[in-house]
Amino acid sequence: MENEISDLKNYKLSFQGQGKAFFGIIIVNWLLTIITLGFYFPWAKAKTLKYIYGSTALNKEKFTFHGTGKEMFAGYIKCFIYYVLIYGMAFLFSYLEMSIIGSIIFYFAFISIIPVAIHSSYRYRFSRTSWRGIRFGYRGDRNKLFSDYFQQIFFSIISLGIYGSWMQMKIRGYLLNNVRAGNIEFKYFGVGKEYFFLNLKGFLLSIITLGVYLSWWENARFAYYVNNLTLTKEGQQIRMNSTATGGEFFKLNIVNLLLFIFTLGFGYAWVVTRSMKFVAGKIKITGDMDLDTIQQTEYDYNDADGEEMTGFLDLNFIF
Repeated sequence: MENEISDLKNYKLSFQGQGKAFFGIIIVNWLLTIITLGFYFPWAKAKTLKYIYGSTALNKEKFTFHGTGKEMFAGYIKCFIYYVLIYGMAFLFSYLEMSIIGSIIFYFAFISIIPVAIHSSYRYRFSRTSWRGIRFGYRGDRNKLFSDYFQQIFFSIISLGIYGSWMQMKIRGYLLNNVRAGNIEFKYFGVGKEYFFLNLKGFLLSIITLGVYLSWWENARFAYYVNNLTLTKEGQQIRMNSTATGGEFFKLNIVNLLLFIFTLGFGYAWVVTRSMKFVAGKIKITGDMDLDTIQQTEYDYNDADGEEMTGFLDLNFIF
């Protein structure tokens, strides 16, 4: 047992971005997006992701995001047309005094695009990410995710939302279990029952404490996500564990809130970089995997439709 412990390696995840440098990027992004009436948004997003990924390192080796504004712009236009069509259809049925039918079609179309957006976003985002030249990838099947998503939605509706925790774990598990980093496989072990009681406790205590417990609830969710994620390769394994506490999350959130308020929003860059440094520094990574033996297995994929759909829908996923 002692030999097994001594054979474990420690891997260091860190975020090296600085608020001042990031502020310079986002202020230009904001100005150009406003001046171009929103058309610069894909390029702004690409620059933001390049900085965030390029400032994140594993064992002092930085990640790279290879996506471009041009790729995202094509997806941006397609998403814009799609939303114009569904809103236009809803308006048309309302004009024809068929509001109920129009609402049904609108919400079905809106909900239907979510699993497609998630699938496409994972394919694009991971295929455009690399570490030490090794590409990431996502191998999920769109039709499978689409089917599972609506099955989970159905169970959540008939259970009046109680099944939501099971839905989140099943969808998260499917997505992460299909992520690769070269020949490294991601494995996620979260289960709905545990996540349900975690959230039930967090919800009740947040009410009792008038919201003070929210940071401890956030910490519990963060720890659950991190502690149930492992990476495997040919029998070798890397495990992750959160070392954060609720008190540390509370301090982080309070300072970030005050920073954002007293700078009238201009402190956003420092809020992001402080949060990224905190998260990276609170993930302990150990295992017996030799990272020098990772082999390239993933192909390049440059369809950014899903990336822009998730932006429109404000769906955020953990890298």
